[in-house]
Amino acid sequence: MSETHKSSDFIKFLKILDAKYPKGEKIRLILDNHSAHTSKETRKFLEANPGRFEFIFTPTHGSWLNMIESFFSKITRQMLKGIRVSSKKELADRKYQYFDEINEVPVVFHWKYKMNEISSTECA
Repeated sequence: MSETHKSSDFIKFLKILDAKYPKGEKIRLILDNHSAHTSKETRKFLEANPGRFEFIFTPTHGSWLNMIESFFSKITRQMLKGIRVSSKKELADRKYQYFDEINEVPVVFHWKYKMNEISSTECA
């Protein structure tokens, strides 16, 4: 992964996805509203690959819907609270140790609702 969050990094990621999925299949991505996802460079890439990608954006003020943001928050509260690291390598090592530890006893999430049981007013 890249240490930056530029449009060129995002396009590189899209190209990796493009190579991994069968040609002709639409690739749907749920994204936040980061500027790299809608930049001129990204739009140009999408225009050159019409119909290949579909972006679904989370609401602007809906960070609680972004699963990775929730995970980052959990890491911050559980693993990074009150510590100092001396290097990027130490931080990476601590993150991977954390992943190993939480994966020792995984917690399976069970949805409480079925889509056909949720009324349209609950989704609004």
